Amino acid sequence: MEIALFVVQLLVVLGCIVMGTRSSGVGLGLWGGTGVALLVFVFGLTPGSPPVDALLIVLSVVLAASMMQSAGGIDWMVSVAAKLIARSPKQITLVAPLVSFLFSVGAGTSNILYPLLPVIQDLAYRNGIRPSRPLSLSVVATGVALACSPVSAAMAAMVTLTDTAPWDFELIDILKVTIPAAVVGIVIASFVVNKLGKELADDPEVQAKIARGEIPAPSGSAAAVRAEVTVTTAGRNAAIIFLLGVAAIVIFGLFKGLRPLDGDGNPVSMTPIIEIVMFVVGTIILLVSRPKVGEIPTMSVFKAGMVSAIALFGLAWLTDTFLGAHTELIASSVGSWVSAAPWIFALGVFLVCVLTTSQSTATRTIVPIGLAAGIPLGVLSGMWAGAFAGIYLLPTNGSQIAAANFDTSGTTKLGTKLVDHSFFIPTLVLAVATIAAGALFGLLWGG
Repeated sequence: MEIALFVVQLLVVLGCIVMGTRSSGVGLGLWGGTGVALLVFVFGLTPGSPPVDALLIVLSVVLAASMMQSAGGIDWMVSVAAKLIARSPKQITLVAPLVSFLFSVGAGTSNILYPLLPVIQDLAYRNGIRPSRPLSLSVVATGVALACSPVSAAMAAMVTLTDTAPWDFELIDILKVTIPAAVVGIVIASFVVNKLGKELADDPEVQAKIARGEIPAPSGSAAAVRAEVTVTTAGRNAAIIFLLGVAAIVIFGLFKGLRPLDGDGNPVSMTPIIEIVMFVVGTIILLVSRPKVGEIPTMSVFKAGMVSAIALFGLAWLTDTFLGAHTELIASSVGSWVSAAPWIFALGVFLVCVLTTSQSTATRTIVPIGLAAGIPLGVLSGMWAGAFAGIYLLPTNGSQIAAANFDTSGTTKLGTKLVDHSFFIPTLVLAVATIAAGALFGLLWGG
């Protein structure tokens, strides 16, 4: 009887996730909340705990990042990233993804990639490199970047799950595994992706466009391409303040002695530290760069952050309600499978990322199962990072669509069969390479 109820309730959870995925956006949160209602009122389960700590981190980070964007900080970061990419145009399939990754880590969002896409496309094409190669890997690299950012919504969810007893696995413990794993994964993937597709000179579609005068022939010019953004002193100052805030969070994570003490004489946990630092960062940006506060709710970072928070609220509450009622069963059955084959955990995170296109939702849904199964936290963190590439397995993400539209050569395709798009192989290669590297680094020094 217990198994039957477990299966039925699991189907309710999965059904709500599927329906939320179809609705997308805030629909994920709404269906999550509806699932909680079904589990509580129909099956009599005790409501789980809403992810309050994670939500507060997301809200504080989104507020500070939106202040930075309003002041022009994102534009300044984009201009710097464009210059870095332009310095090595011949190695753009490696350099562009690494720069996209780095700036997504610093900003805590993959939205920074959008203004870089035409820069990457133009530089690649000018130098006779198939644009789909750097474009596709740059897009996918921003997915794993959110497992390496101290200020991403996914990291907020991860920290609140692991930095309390009995794990006490803090932000810096996660970063020292995820960052090197992601870098190794990107480097490995760049070698594979650089072999995908025909060279421009051998591509009949590209050559036909050139012959018709639709696009110019590759010029071979290594001239730097400027991002189409307006750079201001206020924007530069806002970005520097925000990045210093990110650095402060990392330093507080590294050196517990710098944190204030709580009532029990122990260093304050990183959850409130992140929130405090981000509020201070937002206030300093307000005083120094003078962004228009009334515009904050219209910023793309703010909108995306609020949608993520709502989705996180509903689905995380749903899974916490379900998992809380079946902890022993999951630990003894599903947990044993995951313990015997930890790759099942990575597959679970990957698939939830595919279905929901939300790394924070995948974190709140699957990581508790990995914790219950007793996977070493270093290994768990490394595999968790690699699985984040899964949000790009299907060609439905905004940055994928934008990359295809910016590629005037037509080499970046969204496909017609779900698996024939330009991002499919880069997603799989980056996921596998990062998961493998993450598991190794987790065993070596992850704890």
